[in-house]
Amino acid sequence: MKTIIITLSLFLASVIGYNLQAQINIEIRNDIELKIEELQKQKSKVEKLEKDKLREEVEEINERLESNEITATEADNLKKKAAEKRALNIQNQMNIIDENIALLKRNAKDVEVKDGEEKQEIDSYYTSLEFLKYDEGDEINENYDSIPKKTYSDAFVAFGFNHSLIDNVSLSDSPYQLGGSRFFEIGFGWQTMLNKGGSVRLNYAFSVQMNGLKAKDNMYFVEDEDQTVLEEYQYKLDKAKLNVYNLVIPLHFEFGKSSINYGSDCAYYDVDHFKVGLGGYAGVNLGVMQKLKYEKNGENTKGKIKEDYNIEKFIYGLSGYIGYGDWTLYAKYDLNTLFKDNPVEQHNVSLGVRLTL
Repeated sequence: MKTIIITLSLFLASVIGYNLQAQINIEIRNDIELKIEELQKQKSKVEKLEKDKLREEVEEINERLESNEITATEADNLKKKAAEKRALNIQNQMNIIDENIALLKRNAKDVEVKDGEEKQEIDSYYTSLEFLKYDEGDEINENYDSIPKKTYSDAFVAFGFNHSLIDNVSLSDSPYQLGGSRFFEIGFGWQTMLNKGGSVRLNYAFSVQMNGLKAKDNMYFVEDEDQTVLEEYQYKLDKAKLNVYNLVIPLHFEFGKSSINYGSDCAYYDVDHFKVGLGGYAGVNLGVMQKLKYEKNGENTKGKIKEDYNIEKFIYGLSGYIGYGDWTLYAKYDLNTLFKDNPVEQHNVSLGVRLTL
């Protein structure tokens, strides 16, 4: 009886084990089939992605043709190269997918489970293909812009020393303090690449300038009918500073090396190199204010006088900069006279640094 029970138990155990192993084998085969089906779907996604990129490249080439940046022959050659590249991309990725599908199918035959090793091995084949997957929600891959845009925007500030050059008067004989007179400029602008390599660029902006002139020898600015003159102040002056505020449109042609870099979602021009900018500006005067700081009856006193001081209303001049990256040495010179009716012409000039933010 004991022998019968043992024999029957061994038989039942072998049957259960066989069925369990068969079930696991079926599950593994089903899992492999699902992964093969997913890889088949990747083919259409790969093809769609590459065709979308080709369409974008062709549109960019057509824009360059319309703007006379390239000839019709050059455009045709560029389109041909773009199509060949995208076709090769599709072919290579399809080959990789097909080879891995064949690998999965080959290992799906006669599957035997031994401590889960075979399933881990099969999973590793599939994991090696993750870089080919383009999920529906993966916007970074599907919307990546490989063509850098031509126009960028940024803010900038400039500051430094200011002065007014007077006809037939040397700097040493100037009535203005050379170190105490300063300027400040802040603006927002755009930069457009004028050639494919990005080495020639057009910079244009809106900015507000503050040009300061600090009188010396206890003098201050006074309107005398249609002229602006300097007169001695009745108290001891610590400061007599004329601030001229202008709204201008600067325009510069910038020259310098440029490279194309690739970010997380797009390609872009990198102009963080040595550069030279040449151009000018034009605008209008927004107002004038003189700030006084003096000693009266032993006490420090401050005052402000807001007049037009016969300042020229239309502002225009030349400007330029030279430097590396975001920091450049900056200079500007007003071609218009500072005081419109004064018999001796004065022209505002500034020298400082310019920082792109």
